Amino acid sequence: MANKNKIAKRADNKNGYLFVLPYALVFTVFILVPVLLAIVLSFTNFNAIEFPSWVGFLNYITVLTNDEVFMQYVLPNTIVYALVVGVGGYILSFVLAWALCNLTKPVRTIFALILYSPSMTAGVAMVVVWKVIFSGDQTGLLNNWLMEIGAITDPIIWLINANYLLPIVIVVGLWSSMGIGFLSLIAGILNIDEALYEAGAIDGIKNRFQEMIYITIPSMKPQMLFAAVMSIVNAFQAGSVYTLLTGNPSPGYASQLIVNHIEDYGFLRYEMGYAAALSVVLLLMVQLFSKVANKLFTEKDEF
Repeated sequence: MANKNKIAKRADNKNGYLFVLPYALVFTVFILVPVLLAIVLSFTNFNAIEFPSWVGFLNYITVLTNDEVFMQYVLPNTIVYALVVGVGGYILSFVLAWALCNLTKPVRTIFALILYSPSMTAGVAMVVVWKVIFSGDQTGLLNNWLMEIGAITDPIIWLINANYLLPIVIVVGLWSSMGIGFLSLIAGILNIDEALYEAGAIDGIKNRFQEMIYITIPSMKPQMLFAAVMSIVNAFQAGSVYTLLTGNPSPGYASQLIVNHIEDYGFLRYEMGYAAALSVVLLLMVQLFSKVANKLFTEKDEF
């Protein structure tokens, strides 16, 4: 009998491994191997033609001490963008998800689709829309509207003026920040047991805000964590759309993010070793912010 149980257990384990195998292969080929290669290349001088030559920590030293564009523009821009679009977009996602869950199902579905659709929009299509809005002549939608209400007398060249580039990039980022994390928040709120709200009312909870603080948020920490990590990753990986919108490098490096800086060195200058070092720095930044989110939303074991 014991032997039969062992054989059945081994068969179950094999089936489990077979189910995991496709994901494991995809993860290894498209995530693990590229990350390891980037780490190795970050210690080399590689121009994509000649064989890489080992330079040790020189690329990292250059990033921290000799790359003025990175320290003066790229790093501050990336942090500001990540805080506003990552943290701000996350808070906005939760507030909108909570508001939608108070609507009837058909209305909620329509508005959820409207809010989620910008995150599915292809980069080129998104750029076309925003270029029409921020066109630098009086035919641009924003210029036309501001001139009609008398706020300005002459058109503003939005996408060239360095004073406006980072705010524009942040607006576009917030507009497209209602992604898969937003949907997970809606699912988390809808799956909370109604009995908890009834018990809360008996215990003295008097309004919807108190319900949100004392019942909704504590009851959906896994969804909150998932949405936070997705918001962080999306905020730090942003850049390709803004290359089409403002150019790379952007005028005065005003909206240059770390992804744009990586593209600049990797695909324009072909300094692949240095671009790999910047990629590792980006990975460490994402990991740091993810650890913070994990600390906030992971429940500690109680003994």
